[in-house]
Amino acid sequence: MKFEVNRDVFSEAVSFAVKLLPQRTTLPILSGVLIHAEGDRLTLSSFDYEVSAQTSIAAQIDDAGTVLVSGRLLNDIASRLPNAPVTFTTEDSKISVTCGSAHFTLLSMPVEEYPTLPEIGAQTGVIPGDAFSEAVSQVAVAASRDDVTPVITGVQLEVGDNDLSLIATDRYRVAVRTIAWDSGRVGSEPLHALVPARTLQEVGRTFGSASTVSVSISGSSDRELIAFHADDKTVTSLLIKGNYPPVRRLFPETVEDHAVINTAELVEAVRRVSLVLEREAALRFSFTVDGLTLEAIGSEQAQASESISALLTGGETVVSLKPAFLLDGLNAVHSEFVRISFTKTENPNKPGPVLITGQTSQEAPATDGYRYLLQPNLLLR
Repeated sequence: MKFEVNRDVFSEAVSFAVKLLPQRTTLPILSGVLIHAEGDRLTLSSFDYEVSAQTSIAAQIDDAGTVLVSGRLLNDIASRLPNAPVTFTTEDSKISVTCGSAHFTLLSMPVEEYPTLPEIGAQTGVIPGDAFSEAVSQVAVAASRDDVTPVITGVQLEVGDNDLSLIATDRYRVAVRTIAWDSGRVGSEPLHALVPARTLQEVGRTFGSASTVSVSISGSSDRELIAFHADDKTVTSLLIKGNYPPVRRLFPETVEDHAVINTAELVEAVRRVSLVLEREAALRFSFTVDGLTLEAIGSEQAQASESISALLTGGETVVSLKPAFLLDGLNAVHSEFVRISFTKTENPNKPGPVLITGQTSQEAPATDGYRYLLQPNLLLR
């Protein structure tokens, strides 16, 4: 096997192939990147039985062949090569990588022991890459990081004929974003796919600059699979098994009381005032006709408060929120103003969760389909 390839193109391809590899694996063979050279294309693949990544790049191939090499080591090398073409040759179990005056010799891994990559089913639909990337970044932050309940460590995709909804929750907050989607069908059965949040975040970052992303949902009941494809890159992932909690019902149909605030001003105020808070403590937010006052009661040595402008509609409200969770929602509002709506409970002394949505101006709500529901106590019991 022998080929020559552009240094930057090769480095980017190796980086893509290893991004989703596990940091540690009980099977060393799964830490490898499979390189296949044929014709004028070089294909790099990785697969750990849960997630796979594959990309194809142009190369000058003198001798076709296939080799398996340690993925993270090859990535470290490729990212630090000098600015020159990369020559890659193999002889028996030795791999030679030459770039300019730099030369590396690596040991290959047994190709015959490497698992076969999963087959991808028919296309389910197509979505703009930038809209998909934005939606993933807005929603995935709300997914749980606690593996004790695997079902909420994923992002639920709900597929219709013309729209795609992404939903995530960690029981303390719920994030939802709906975007346009082309399934090429009318009247088809709705589909649901529960994708690991970490995988989806990497897919969103990788395919954000693609004009369109093709999505395929397929497989048997015991091994359902989702695939994302764009620009000679493909990522597949097994879906998380289980029934996603019915979090949509937590969103109120209408909310009368709300405040509209400049998003950037609120973000900066929350960051400043929360500096004196101890870990896991909440900020107190007092909404009045005069504006919004943020208060932090930290230790005996430090307290903080700040007042900013807010346009209040409805009754005055006081609510306590964890600053980190609030900032996640505010940073996902990609508009100049934010609306914080106050839901009510049967107990007048106990405020309900707050609903965060975007505002294009103080008067006009945003139409981007993003909603973020937050309260200090558990939403799901």
